[in-house]
Amino acid sequence: MDTIFIDADRRIGGPYTLAAALLGHLVPAELERRPELVAAHDIEIRAAAPHLRDRVPLRRRSLADTLPREQRVLVPGVRRSLRIANGLAELVRDCLSRSGPLTLHVTNLEEADHTDTELVAVLRRRIDPGLLTIEEGPSRPGAGPLPADFDRYRDEGFHHAMAESGLEVLRGLAYEDEPERWQRLLHRVASSLEAVGREEEARELYDRLRRLSTDPRHRATAAYATAMILVRHHDHAQRDPEQALAWINEAVTITSLLPDPRERAFHLGFDLNGKALVEVRRGRRDAAMELVARAVELAGALGEEHPVHRLVLYANRAQLQAMAGQPEAALADYTRAIEIDPGYPDYYLDRGNLLHELGRDEEALADYETVMRLSPPFPEAYYNRSEVRYAAGDLEGARADLDHTLELDPEFAPAYVNRCGLHVAAGDYPRARQDVERGLELAPRDPYLLCVLGQVELAEERYPEARMAFDEALELDPELVAAWAGRAELAFERGDHEGALGDLTRALKLAETAELLFNRSLAYQAAGLPGQAREDLLRAVELAPEDEDVRRALARTRESPYRGG
Repeated sequence: MDTIFIDADRRIGGPYTLAAALLGHLVPAELERRPELVAAHDIEIRAAAPHLRDRVPLRRRSLADTLPREQRVLVPGVRRSLRIANGLAELVRDCLSRSGPLTLHVTNLEEADHTDTELVAVLRRRIDPGLLTIEEGPSRPGAGPLPADFDRYRDEGFHHAMAESGLEVLRGLAYEDEPERWQRLLHRVASSLEAVGREEEARELYDRLRRLSTDPRHRATAAYATAMILVRHHDHAQRDPEQALAWINEAVTITSLLPDPRERAFHLGFDLNGKALVEVRRGRRDAAMELVARAVELAGALGEEHPVHRLVLYANRAQLQAMAGQPEAALADYTRAIEIDPGYPDYYLDRGNLLHELGRDEEALADYETVMRLSPPFPEAYYNRSEVRYAAGDLEGARADLDHTLELDPEFAPAYVNRCGLHVAAGDYPRARQDVERGLELAPRDPYLLCVLGQVELAEERYPEARMAFDEALELDPELVAAWAGRAELAFERGDHEGALGDLTRALKLAETAELLFNRSLAYQAAGLPGQAREDLLRAVELAPEDEDVRRALARTRESPYRGG
């Protein structure tokens, strides 16, 4: 078994210090043996190992890769590093399946950057230890600061490194010495602090800028960013749309007065788009739509400049149109955004979701699978494809996609919701319970998980526990039909026919289905109300004329005279 020794201390090479060393060992040989394998992971390799960029050309290219940095307004989110880690794990697995087992002896893992810590966790989870063994050596804190490669950190979304290194530089850099550099760096650092959930530190930096700077552009940016913290805060209790409105109005006021018309058009459009989000949080969607329309109009004055800004505006308008019940207009705007940059994956995902809602599942599948081709492994694409497959009756395919979603991201709580539902439908209650319990660790107040927990408890005849789970689910979401139906089944099994009728009636007010009507007919029969039972079955036949169970049950009622109500 081959062994390589790697020092993972982030102070050596910043993010992906360990990954760069590992790729330096594996990629050159694979370029000779299987260049197509390397090409399939171009984004991941180039992000993690800059020293290999000259040897690994960029095959999956986004428009932003060709633009000046000041026009790349979309900074990758904090979850992108998980996608890169999964892509690297698949590359390493495929390399080792041919070259043979490998042992990594890693020192200073405790001093590694977030990206390498995350990568090691993914490697251990996804690669058979018979192929890859990771041994941890001693750790000792290094002396020397983290490399200050701020352009790389911004472009790749390495937010932990940007925050750490940027704060270190800001401590030694006086505003008076280099005001422009100081302000640009402060914005980058504060944005990364916000991305990793350190919003209070980000606000302190913006307050610091306000105390020192009178530059209108930078003050407007700080006002905009403060408003975004107040509407996107990780802790929902800290969100304050009214205070956000005050800050975003300050940004709009300042950028409206910028003397250069093109600069004004860009910055004002950016701020109006931010104000639209504030208005959405305030429940004023019509106002938000008007603001985005104004921003789109301003972007038209920029000509071919700032295409990424335009595609963001189209995509945001599409979201608002979808909320407003204008799906065709929303599809048109998503398509405009995609046509501007066909290599950017995220908006295919959004358009696919809308297509699925409209019942255009073949087109939705095409969009999800485009995301899979364009991006390192994207858990959301597999999760969304599972919903399309489930709707088409492909339960095996849906289960496979949910399994893969959770392999890529074990903390993707909605996938546990759907997978445990499949387990319940298959009668596999032990596995359903495992998924429910894991999901509730991540989202303890998720009503869907609590509803499935109630179904599991009911199947195992743990009736008090089932009732408690259904009650809690309904307390959190009074419109959850499955919880009303589950609680009705529990009542029926325990002989509480009145309780079953009450819960089924509540469920039917929310969603009239043949299944619910059939079940209520059984409860009416048990309660000695055959007329009401027949009425429900007649309506169920209208909704599902091919349902044999319903037709047989209706035929059995024909011998009794019907009495309404």
